[in-house]
Amino acid sequence: MKNLDLKTLPATLLPLLNKVKRYVVIIFIGVVVLVYGFLVLRINTFAQTEPTDEAVTERLKAVQRPKIDADALEKIQQLEDQNVEVQTLFKQARDNPFSE
Repeated sequence: MKNLDLKTLPATLLPLLNKVKRYVVIIFIGVVVLVYGFLVLRINTFAQTEPTDEAVTERLKAVQRPKIDADALEKIQQLEDQNVEVQTLFKQARDNPFSE
């Protein structure tokens, strides 16, 4: 085994660096492929995990259901009954709720 001093270290590493220089592009491409493959595997793992039943029920309990005031509902129905344009507007909205 050779004696490694800080003074002789550059002279020892120089031939090794010259050999590695030839393969820098191949090493770089290999590292990029490995990182890309790791990311694809992690994304695949996260995409396939299903939430537990407890997590689903907890989320459903946290959802606030919208509540409509009874007075506002009566007022809307009165306006709909009185105005023909509003009746057609509501009918169109019921027939195609995703149109603007």
